[in-house]
Amino acid sequence: MKFVAVVFGVLLAGSSLASDWLLSLNGERTQGSLLRGQVAPGVSVALAGKPVRTTEEGYFAIGFGRDAALAQTLELKKGEERQQVPVILDKREYNIQRVEGVPQRTVDPPPEAVLKRIRAEVAAIKKARASDSDLQAFLSDFQWPLTGRISGVYGSQRVYNGKPGTPHYGVDVARPTGTVVVAPADAVVTLVQDDNYYSGGTLIMDHGYGVSSTMIHLSEVLVKPGQTVKQGEPVAKVGATGRATGPHLDWRLNWYAERLDPVTIVPPMEE
Repeated sequence: MKFVAVVFGVLLAGSSLASDWLLSLNGERTQGSLLRGQVAPGVSVALAGKPVRTTEEGYFAIGFGRDAALAQTLELKKGEERQQVPVILDKREYNIQRVEGVPQRTVDPPPEAVLKRIRAEVAAIKKARASDSDLQAFLSDFQWPLTGRISGVYGSQRVYNGKPGTPHYGVDVARPTGTVVVAPADAVVTLVQDDNYYSGGTLIMDHGYGVSSTMIHLSEVLVKPGQTVKQGEPVAKVGATGRATGPHLDWRLNWYAERLDPVTIVPPMEE
C-alpha cells in the first residue's frame, strides 16, 4: 500500500502528542473530505464522542459531510491517558445547477404505490453502506473509475424542472452509454440493483472500515454481490437510467452514512 509508506511518517501538525501516540492524518481538511490516519497500536480513537475502528497497526478512516462543523475533535485514549486533538476544516462553497428535461415522475412526489418500492431500495443501500469489514483497501491510492468531462460536482444544489432538490453527493463524469467503469480500488461488491427508481442501475463496493463507493445510473453491472474485485477491474457500464438526462457515471463515496466527495481521494484527472 503506497499510501501508508508515503503518508504516515509525519506527526499531525500542531499536535503536542508524544511520539509514542503517533497520530498522523492524510487528506484535504475540508467539508466533504475523507481523511485516513494512523495512531500507535493500542491507542483508541473517537470522533465527536463516537469510537472509530482502527486496524491492528492503528490505521483508520474518518469522514466529514457536506455541511460538517468546521471545528472537529479527535479523542485519543491509551490506558488511563487521554488526549484531544483539534481538526479544523475549511469551509466549502457550493454552486447551484438548474437541470431541465428530467422525467417529471422523478421530480414530483411519487404515488403511494411507488413509495414502498423506494423505501425498500433506500433501505438496501443504507445496509450496504453500513458495512464494517476488515478490508484495508481504503488505505490505498484510489483511481478514477473512468475519465471524461465532469458534468456534475459534489455538494451542488440541483433544481430539477424548477423544483429544488437535495444536494448532489457525487461527481458526474459524462461518457457515452456502454463506456466501461472500473473499480477505483480493491473492494467487495455489497449491492447490485438493476433499476432503482431514482438511481437506476446501482452498484456499491466496500473498501473496508466504513469506506464505500457507489456507482449509479448504470446501463449494466458486470459483477455480483459478494464478488471480490481488484483496482482497475471492469465492474459496470455507463448509462442514463433512473433520474438522469443523459449518459454519465455518478460516483459517490461514503464513510458509513457520511456522504463524501470522491475528488478528495483521487489525483487530478488525466483524460
